[in-house]
Amino acid sequence: MYLEKINGPEDIKKLSVEQLQPLADEVRTALINRLSKIGGHHGPNLGVVELTVALHYVFDSPKDKIVFDVSHQCYPHKILTGRKRAYTDEEYFSEVTGYTNPLESEHDFFIVGHTSTSVSLALGLAKGRDATGGNENIIAFIGDGSLSGGETLEALDFAGEYDKNLIIIVNDNDQSIAENHGGMYKTLKALRESNGEAENNIFKAFGLDYVYLDDGHNIKALVELLSRVKDTKRPIVVHIHTIKGKGLKYAEENREFWHAGGPFNIEDGSPKYKRENGDNIIYNSLKGLLEKDKTAVILNAATPSGLGFVGAERDKLEKEGRFVDVGIAEENAVAMASGIAKNGGRAVFGTFAPFFQRTYDQMSHDLCLNNSPATMLVLYPGVFGMNSNTHTAMCDIQMFAHIPNFVYLEPTTEEEYTAMFNFATTQTKNPIGLRITADLKSTGEKDETDYSDYNKNKVIQKGEKIAIFALHTLVDIALETAQKYKNKTGKEITVITPRFLTGLDTDLLENLKKDHELIITLEDGLVEGGYGQRISAFYGTDKIKTVNLGITKHFHTDFKPLELLAKCDISADGIIKIIEENL
Repeated sequence: MYLEKINGPEDIKKLSVEQLQPLADEVRTALINRLSKIGGHHGPNLGVVELTVALHYVFDSPKDKIVFDVSHQCYPHKILTGRKRAYTDEEYFSEVTGYTNPLESEHDFFIVGHTSTSVSLALGLAKGRDATGGNENIIAFIGDGSLSGGETLEALDFAGEYDKNLIIIVNDNDQSIAENHGGMYKTLKALRESNGEAENNIFKAFGLDYVYLDDGHNIKALVELLSRVKDTKRPIVVHIHTIKGKGLKYAEENREFWHAGGPFNIEDGSPKYKRENGDNIIYNSLKGLLEKDKTAVILNAATPSGLGFVGAERDKLEKEGRFVDVGIAEENAVAMASGIAKNGGRAVFGTFAPFFQRTYDQMSHDLCLNNSPATMLVLYPGVFGMNSNTHTAMCDIQMFAHIPNFVYLEPTTEEEYTAMFNFATTQTKNPIGLRITADLKSTGEKDETDYSDYNKNKVIQKGEKIAIFALHTLVDIALETAQKYKNKTGKEITVITPRFLTGLDTDLLENLKKDHELIITLEDGLVEGGYGQRISAFYGTDKIKTVNLGITKHFHTDFKPLELLAKCDISADGIIKIIEENL
């Protein structure tokens, strides 16, 4: 009735305030239509429908610039800025991404998928406006636990002495991905309970103006408040209390589970496609460590379910101090892990690879320079991890494998993971990282490798003339290539998986010179500066040829892993063609 006439914010302004709630209801219905069919970020978007409608009613986008933090709460914004058919009509679902994207609309200013960036980006827009003599409003829209990120705190600190227009909307739904952690969230709770009047106000402490609204789903009140702060002459925090998952009872009640997910049945929230849970080897290894080593502490940064810890068990371990969720603050987690290890504890920090990218300085300086024997679990990097350009982690080897003192291991099987994890969490010589690139399958054969003998590669099969070095996820492609080549020529190919990514097996590489002419390296991340190019550098001017295959240098997005690999010549047919061209 209303949404069909909305093609941009200018159409919203034609409505009366009384007509905005029916519009919001239609936006929520469109959201649920898309989410129930293809999944996405459920709770964050359902919780900001009214706030987004009011925002576009009061402000003048795109002249007034809105920066969404993480931007996984931008779906209502997309619906209201000319992209509604991507939510109402299945045929057009693929037209939009799950995050803001300037390629889609003039109302989006950044491609953003990581947290705690909005205030800094907004400050940059504001300074750019000042430099060019503009007069628009600059709005940072932040929530879902993003305040705990170091970049946000740095930006709030700068904003406290900035003296021009900046509006920081704090969407406070009392939730991160899981529950919030950190002292500032006690402050937010006190502000909510006092209707914004609590004396201990973190935002005022930074020197910022502050207003509060308790009912973030009351459109009339939202319009009145936003109209009041529009064109402010100095930075102000607009603290708004909302309900994550608003409009779906089960999403409101189980906010962690409904943060994001796949397609579901609207009636009861049941998943449309059931997945086999399988046996979570990461969880089992961590639980086993906690049981056998009373000094062990598991650290996580707002993604506890990624390690398998949920519900009452996690609550119990947190109270005991054995499981620590630092919130969205990965840098803090790495440094804390170094401190725990330095003071006699057994520290393990694990989170998803795209978020590990924030920790380079702490990995290098706080952890490895001090050679603290903590364990880092880097979950799902490479082409078989996430496939959005905001969430891929194609450069983890380039980032971490060259850091002195660090030992970066990649298991190929469940048994190798278990052996590597046991080694990492019992040794005291170095910080150890485990690169966990995909679901690991059991071979039924215990891994007896001595991982204290560093940089020894595993020869899976021995051949002659040709050797393929394949990282874990590509071992199957290497073996398929070897079999096809044998069927075609009768000749065997040597297949090797490195396991150690921080050093070369120089004895093996020297031995390959005796009866090999071509070395091909396969990796599931960026080829430039990766593992394979170190092998090429080792051989240098030797007569042995090397060909390095990996992912091309580009922000790949929305790809199918095997298709992207094939485009980069990583397929049995592609590799055989390279062999034939080089021999």
